[in-house]
Amino acid sequence: MGEVMAVMEVLQSVSDLPVQDPPGEEFSAADLRWVKYASSEHHCDDVALIPYDRMEAFISGECNNPEYPTRFHIERGRKRERGSLKEFRSDEYLLYRMYWCSFGPENYGEGGTILPSRRYRLNTRNRAARPQSMRGCTCHFAIKRLYARPSLALIIYHERRHVNKSGFVCHGPLDRDAIGPGARRVPYVGSEIQQQTMSLIYLGVPEENILQTHIEGIQRYCGSDAKVDSLASQYVHKLGMIIKRSTHELDLDDQASIRMWVDRNKKSVFFHQDSTETDAFVLGIQTEWQLQQMIRFGHQNILASHSSFGVSKLKYPLHTILVFDSRQQALPVAWVITRSVTKHDTSRWMKALTSRIHSVDSNWRIGGFIIDDPTSELDPIRNVFSCPILFSLWHIRRTWLKNIIKKCSNTEVQREVFTQLGKFMYSIWSDANPMDALGQLFQDFVDQTTFIQYFKSFWVPKLEMWIDTIRNLPLASQESCAAIEGYHLKLKLKAYDDSQLDALQRVDWLVHKLTTELHSGYWLNLYADESGSFPEVKAEYIASTSWQRALHIPDEAVLFDDKEPVSAKVASQKDASQMRTVWNAGSEFSLCSCSWSMQGNLCKHVIKVNMMYAPRKDVQPSLSFQSFQRVLLDLWQKPLDDSFSLDLSVAWVMQMQERIQKVAELAASDGIAQVAGKLPIQWVNKRGRRTAIRRTSPMHILPHSNGSMQRDLTMKRNRKRRRLSNFSG
Repeated sequence: MGEVMAVMEVLQSVSDLPVQDPPGEEFSAADLRWVKYASSEHHCDDVALIPYDRMEAFISGECNNPEYPTRFHIERGRKRERGSLKEFRSDEYLLYRMYWCSFGPENYGEGGTILPSRRYRLNTRNRAARPQSMRGCTCHFAIKRLYARPSLALIIYHERRHVNKSGFVCHGPLDRDAIGPGARRVPYVGSEIQQQTMSLIYLGVPEENILQTHIEGIQRYCGSDAKVDSLASQYVHKLGMIIKRSTHELDLDDQASIRMWVDRNKKSVFFHQDSTETDAFVLGIQTEWQLQQMIRFGHQNILASHSSFGVSKLKYPLHTILVFDSRQQALPVAWVITRSVTKHDTSRWMKALTSRIHSVDSNWRIGGFIIDDPTSELDPIRNVFSCPILFSLWHIRRTWLKNIIKKCSNTEVQREVFTQLGKFMYSIWSDANPMDALGQLFQDFVDQTTFIQYFKSFWVPKLEMWIDTIRNLPLASQESCAAIEGYHLKLKLKAYDDSQLDALQRVDWLVHKLTTELHSGYWLNLYADESGSFPEVKAEYIASTSWQRALHIPDEAVLFDDKEPVSAKVASQKDASQMRTVWNAGSEFSLCSCSWSMQGNLCKHVIKVNMMYAPRKDVQPSLSFQSFQRVLLDLWQKPLDDSFSLDLSVAWVMQMQERIQKVAELAASDGIAQVAGKLPIQWVNKRGRRTAIRRTSPMHILPHSNGSMQRDLTMKRNRKRRRLSNFSG
């Protein structure tokens, strides 16, 4: 890799490096001329300087090395804001990322020293992570976006060889420790291909289709011939048999089984607290892929909590941390299995989760946190994440509707009771007492004894807690409610659709379900969406929430009747002669006549009708918008006189208004370039002269451009004497 020279010059300043820009869509280290760079930080490493916008091309070229095919993951990263340093060296960074070969740095092989490329057992208990793929490879490099010249990136190659600590090649066709005849011709199966194959097996795709997709994947690294096809067929068949025969029980005792699983899957466990007389059982699970998605989609975005799943059926309830991907679909990025909701335990596992993220990206932070349970402790969220907290009504809406349909047999009574409960929720922000609306409900439907008794016994004792939470926290939108409900339905389908119903009381069974079937399903969904592969999987993933399905209903399919202003009809997309009726239109507590709504779900017809009703002035705003208005009014009414508090409140309101405008403009635009081009020009002084630069958004939602940028102050060159050192090729 690179040019071999007998003598290599050791530079003391990045300013002396030439900028290299090899042609082609991608390039590797072999296409660059490397020089030695000595500093107190890098200890004389190989470096090269390239344009920052060619960084991805370099990483792709390194991944597609025919001798050592691999993938590079971000091991750690740091970031600085412009203007944060008054004095800086020529190699100071705006953005720093260390990339490590995905076959390292840990070695999970037998003995933990040297792991032969083909001599390994598939980890049947950990289908969701990268089983046996980490072989102690020490190849890694760092990329710095220079502080003084943001348009350039400095590549620092700490170890360019794909070897382990013993100095042996540990993966790829050149691995001489591969066992068996023809081992060097065994097709390379990387973690991405392996995860793709496992996901297809878990989804029940026929083996013939899986084999075809698997062969297409390995052809990227080796040619196609009869031998490769035969070995690939054996691999897929063997992997399918292993998955089919795998079991969740590592030990007859559930607690001992979990301890063994935690010991074997340390990379996927961010927190573990065993059950004792004083401590409650807590298990926090996050695979490496989930960690990457949490960093990617969670930064400056919203996290959501799906809490208390299986509280009456599972041994320990399941708590899920969700992010929202580019399509605003809920994506699970961490699972916490525990019955403890105390402030102490919650704070401990949340700190462990954020510490793991900050070890990769120290500047990672979120913009908001959505909860769905009023009993959730708010102090740990505020202390750990330092962000606003929102409240989602998806759980209470779903629970009320399911019990109304179950306990009230008459369809008209069902929609009237649900409408009255909606009025009760809307009255929380009015001057009237919400309990008066509830008393009216009990009087009007006194004959519905089954539902009234259920509501009085189960909900009335804790309604005050729910009302206080709704009043004190902003409410989440209907889109986020639909996304969380979509995850809930998929989780419920995977968890309870099992022949071994007696296994619900075992924690190892739940862990096995989460880290195999559920994890693989979400991995394949996101992979299909972003790569364009598996069109059927992508289409199903896009339409997995009611909100996304509602977007495909044309406006012409929604019909309004002036005689019945609180109802609407929606024509079916499959059969135009079929009409769905939506009652109490324009409210979150609308009820539809379709079968999906009658199961207690938020259907696409209700969402579409509410979208059409939103611009109308004669319709009451949604609950989330009313809570947003209350926040603004409270902020405006805070100062009691013409004092400094008024100035502070106005500043907050203006900042919030500008952020909302930027987000709305970005959502409605065709691309980020269109928004960045409209930013006003701000004149600032630089060394006694004026220079025009673009003002950055206070939202930090607009990334820095990769094009030409104004250079910061040119650093003085280091006047130390240059040295010559021998470099052995």
